[in-house]
Amino acid sequence: MSSKARYIMIGGFLGAGKTTTVGRLARHLSAQGLRVGLITNDQAGGLVDTKLLRGQGYATEEIAGGCFCCRFNTLVDAAGKLANEAKPDIFIAEPVGSCTDLVATVTYPLRRMYGDAFTIAPLSVLVDPIRARRVFGLDQGGTFSSKVAYIFKKQLEEADIIVISKSDLIDDTQREELRAVLKKEFPLSKVITASPRQETGLDDLFSSLMTDEQARRNPMAVDYEVYADGEALLGWLNATVTLKTDDEFDANAFLKQLASAVQARLLRDSVEIAHFKMTFSPDDGIAGELASINLVRSDYVAELGMELDEPTTGGQLIVNLRAEADPASLMSAVQDGLSETTLQFFGLQATIDHQEHFRPGKPTPTHRDS
Repeated sequence: MSSKARYIMIGGFLGAGKTTTVGRLARHLSAQGLRVGLITNDQAGGLVDTKLLRGQGYATEEIAGGCFCCRFNTLVDAAGKLANEAKPDIFIAEPVGSCTDLVATVTYPLRRMYGDAFTIAPLSVLVDPIRARRVFGLDQGGTFSSKVAYIFKKQLEEADIIVISKSDLIDDTQREELRAVLKKEFPLSKVITASPRQETGLDDLFSSLMTDEQARRNPMAVDYEVYADGEALLGWLNATVTLKTDDEFDANAFLKQLASAVQARLLRDSVEIAHFKMTFSPDDGIAGELASINLVRSDYVAELGMELDEPTTGGQLIVNLRAEADPASLMSAVQDGLSETTLQFFGLQATIDHQEHFRPGKPTPTHRDS
């Protein structure tokens, strides 16, 4: 192993499967005896991703308040903190799902300024195949407006490796059709298929991330006005909620009903969900025990990721919701959903302890190497 730490960044649009892939990669590397440090990123604090990854036992730092590109110095500080405390051989960074231009603003500056400390892995970008087929016109269905789709496509344009994630959701013909479109649109990128959830197709990705070097090519052109407009069309909601009852309730069932209630309200208003995810941590459970649920499109079914084995008397709910909508409408949908759902569980009370709902500001990178 080199004396330098390895820096791996796994990008992709909201709901592409980044956190699941990061967890799989961290487990794969840990099984080889390597120390791993993780860095999550969001426009606001209180991330479901951070909760999930820490719950798996990994040293994890969270960078809030902007993308890695706009919080470059904080990214370096987070890596330094992990280096002091966990001494990782490998850093795995998961950027905000609405962020692009990562090569020019993050990995090239890292290599230029900290090349004596890091080797830089190829940039891998995950893509949800159903979302991608809609964006590229292969299928009908709910999708984003053109300026949000601009960010989606720019993420793929700068990728060294494009990963058709969740490949189990489409058939062989659809996969090959999508692969052909991606190869035509982004000829400089290696395209692979994988299913992080089913743990298939990951060996090729993990091998490339550990052995290959990031391609040296001119950074792509980015229209920061269109990029900013696309970001501003997305509504962002993070909330923490205390759930409490004198009796016990089934937190797994609660998550499913709450997700369905919020989804129904957003569908009624023709809102396209980019990613809706929640975790619940019981007060009376084992440390690190979690229930989680995930919804990546408005017309999809919310799926439980982790489940609790026993009923609970209460705990903390973390809600992360991103959609192409007015942020206030997202907050209203969650509030209405909580009111409706708690009524289905006798004696259950929900108290919103903290919430932030907003539109991301214009990206202003700390550095941009050409």
